[in-house]
Amino acid sequence: MDHGSGPKLLLLHGAGASGHSFRHLIPALPGYRVIVPDLPGQGFTRAGSRSRFGIEPMAEDLAQLLAQKDWLPEVVIGHSAGAALALQLSTLIPLRAVIGINAALGQFDGAAGFLFPLMARALAATPFVASLISRTLGREAKVEGLLANTGSTLEPEGMAQYLALVQRAAHVDGTLGMMAQWRIDRLMARAPQFTVPPAVSRKAAALLPRADYRELAGLGHLAHEEDATTVAGAIIAWLADPAPGQGQIS
Repeated sequence: MDHGSGPKLLLLHGAGASGHSFRHLIPALPGYRVIVPDLPGQGFTRAGSRSRFGIEPMAEDLAQLLAQKDWLPEVVIGHSAGAALALQLSTLIPLRAVIGINAALGQFDGAAGFLFPLMARALAATPFVASLISRTLGREAKVEGLLANTGSTLEPEGMAQYLALVQRAAHVDGTLGMMAQWRIDRLMARAPQFTVPPAVSRKAAALLPRADYRELAGLGHLAHEEDATTVAGAIIAWLADPAPGQGQIS
């Protein structure tokens, strides 16, 4: 999706979502050219090589696409895993800033940090598992339950769009592939260049001079879908005057 005119903003969705998750945020960012792709294998973008679902190859492919389309942005706004991808992208192309909405920059703790990637890889490598998951979870009540666990409340249109995604086996397969190959260890090892591995974004902002943290009370993980006006207001205000941090994480 390519909407509007002005300085370019690139919006990157999180794992399991698609560009539709920014449906309310896009029109709330007037004065900017807003570019919103679906990540490889998710939404309505076909997967390329199955070996390129990891954060590094995905950022490389995205950088190539942006250059080919003349879409190189000034700022990248990423939600959840999209924020980690935005940071990885910042190592490949010059950016004014990276803005994370509920940025997923941490690792699973303890045994989960070892077992979860193994489980994801096993599922991604098992034939027909994506179709099975799609049939099992592709029901209205199941999707409503999954979304409720995010702490966010979506309108019927948002619910319907997530239901449509879950019902697409190709989307589920792409999401599993991303989860199986997603590693941010090397990205976060470069933390002194832009951030630190935070338990929460607040801790990262407190530790890093060039980071800024804004908390929007009463909103869940899908804050930009719940209240795009408030989220867009915070983004526009920060872009107009990023002091005091003038950094990459917000």
